[in-house]
Amino acid sequence: MSDSPISVETTETSAIQRSLRVEVDAKRVRKAFDRAYKDLGRQVQVRGFRPGKAPRSVLEKMYGGSIGEELEQQLVRETLPDALEQAGVEPVSEPQVDAAQPTAGEPFSYTAVVEVKPAIELPELAGLPAQKPSIDVTDDEVEEELTGLRERRAYFEDEEAGTPAAQGSHVTIDYLGKLDGEPFEGGAAEGATVEIGAGRMIPGFEEGIEGMSAGDAKTITVTFPEEYQAAELAGREATFDIDVRQVKRRVLPELDDALAKELDEELESLDALRERLRNDLAERKEASAKEALHRSLVDALIERTEFDVPPGMIERRLNQQIQRAHQQLADAMPHEELHQRLGEWSESWRPEAEREVREHLLLDAIAEKQGIEVSDEDLQAKLEEMAREQGMDPDRLRSLYDEQGMLEALRAQLGSDKALEFLIAGAKVEEVAGT
Repeated sequence: MSDSPISVETTETSAIQRSLRVEVDAKRVRKAFDRAYKDLGRQVQVRGFRPGKAPRSVLEKMYGGSIGEELEQQLVRETLPDALEQAGVEPVSEPQVDAAQPTAGEPFSYTAVVEVKPAIELPELAGLPAQKPSIDVTDDEVEEELTGLRERRAYFEDEEAGTPAAQGSHVTIDYLGKLDGEPFEGGAAEGATVEIGAGRMIPGFEEGIEGMSAGDAKTITVTFPEEYQAAELAGREATFDIDVRQVKRRVLPELDDALAKELDEELESLDALRERLRNDLAERKEASAKEALHRSLVDALIERTEFDVPPGMIERRLNQQIQRAHQQLADAMPHEELHQRLGEWSESWRPEAEREVREHLLLDAIAEKQGIEVSDEDLQAKLEEMAREQGMDPDRLRSLYDEQGMLEALRAQLGSDKALEFLIAGAKVEEVAGT
């Protein structure tokens, strides 16, 4: 914080915006210019003068424009925090500053437009309606989980000699593609595996291999789709010389006690595996039902509470989501396609980003009204819980959160969780059929 004398005039331009007119006195401005030119004189060499001996008048003529621009930014940077504190304003997004370059020996003034949290008038919180899906686990759902386990542990066996490739067969082939009788780039491979019926190859390719056996060879004719990504191949007819090396079938493990023990030595039987899967499903359904309860309860609160949301908070939330998507998909999607998608998501995700900000502001208001606080003990307990889940040392996890400036964000999230628990305790919850 700077100790420079400043004066601040605050205007409430809307429920979520304040305009601060800040004036920095002439003495502070003069000192800033003096220091700037003194530092500049030591750094630059001016023809005709020894190092550090160029008169200020010469430096002003040569560097006055850039010095003024630098001091404008510096004076705002040094005095804005003091101005916000003096005005009692807590910004929720980056202030928008309008300033002109300062003049030595004269007061410097600028205007900062600041978004602030809205003052929220909460409705009656007791008895808010909410819905929670039931968490019944059916036998069919357990069997679906068992089928999934078998699918994931499937293995492949060679078919007997002469067995033709059929739907679901995995066929190992060598192939050579040709256009007008000539091989083309990218059209050949050795030891490639094709799953018949998977639809991963161009139309007609898998169908051409179906019925072939290990050791068979033939030439098939296919046509590349009009929208094929390689423009030089799109819509063109091509031939492929196919040599089949192997035909394999996919085999699912037997559904028996041995499978259960293979998955976990502690499981003595298939029935024990079924019981574990039932419990796992119940836990997942409970977590999903809890999330649905939270959303329906907050939706009811949002419907009953009118207030403006600072646009800057929405933009920050949306940008966080877009950046996270970019990081997750950067290596999995072509650059141009990814940026097209991100542009589309910037619009389609905006309503949900606004809803999330509304939820944050409402839960924050409830925590404040109800005197809900998060103690250091609460924070430490959460960190220890997270550390156990991640297999980390709690002190190390706390250090990471501290280094990244995330401890207060975690504290705020815990406060929101407590506010939500307060709402649930007084809500009128209806159980509905689960999905």
